[in-house]
Amino acid sequence: MKHFINLKDISSKDLRKILSDAKKRKKKRNSLNTLEIDRGSPLKGKLLVQMFEKSSLRTRLSFYLAIKQLGGGTLTLRANELHLGSGGETLEDTAKILSTYGDGFMLRTDKDKKLENFKKFLKIPVINGLSPSSHPTQVLSDIFTVEEIKKKPISKMNIAWVGDSNNVLNSLIAASIKFNFQLSIGCPKKYYPNKSILNWVKSFNKKINIFDNAEKAVFKADVIFSDKVISLNDKVNKKKKLNDFKNFRITKKLIKKAKTDCIFLHCLPRGSEVEEEVFFSKQSKVWQQALNRVHVQKSILLYCFGKLR
Repeated sequence: MKHFINLKDISSKDLRKILSDAKKRKKKRNSLNTLEIDRGSPLKGKLLVQMFEKSSLRTRLSFYLAIKQLGGGTLTLRANELHLGSGGETLEDTAKILSTYGDGFMLRTDKDKKLENFKKFLKIPVINGLSPSSHPTQVLSDIFTVEEIKKKPISKMNIAWVGDSNNVLNSLIAASIKFNFQLSIGCPKKYYPNKSILNWVKSFNKKINIFDNAEKAVFKADVIFSDKVISLNDKVNKKKKLNDFKNFRITKKLIKKAKTDCIFLHCLPRGSEVEEEVFFSKQSKVWQQALNRVHVQKSILLYCFGKLR
């Protein structure tokens, strides 16, 4: 049984295998409608149970379509609708019920510990749809998008991140080790990435370039990533945080410091951290990026269900 919780825990070989499968599957769907099933119905009869503790649009839609196109079905739960959410049932008992009814479990949670506890008690694969420290499905899909557009391995590119240090960046840092690409980060000093993940990078004798200057971070970049500075559940002084990031906004002027064919990616939803002129420019590939979630998550499901060939 294979879980998909953190990119750090999955081999480079398996991650590359997932991307290769996604590329083939996307190509084969050119002549199919949205709900038509992939040839062979590889997950026919399988049920993916999804539970959302945090708001979701793209993760909810993409996993729904992913399992449907593979011939399976999905059931979406809300934590506050379960006995677990009201304190009437233990997580262990809930996990046993989920294992009895479902074939896989996707959790979008506000607690990393909850993912680990479910992994401990479930008898079915666990997929991390987002947690405070990691967003692996998003970042693996982003790598797929980058290579699709640039038509070369990401290992041959300079990748830049401008913005807050969050779960998406943590997964991007992990990906930089797994896929061996150059990563530069631009953010204010007090928002630098957690030391534990930087120490993990050092254990591979690798280096992440971190700058408190956005222009230095994007210099000669092939791709610029960003994310919303104020997350949905951020318990911070929002006005102060936005002011701290005032010099880290993705503007047309900033993008000129990157390569002329640089592309811009954003996992959405967006805020004031990106100029509309950039967001709706030809360099922005956010809609292609969002749609690719479906294709990559199909291959992640096949990996977890032991059906990836």
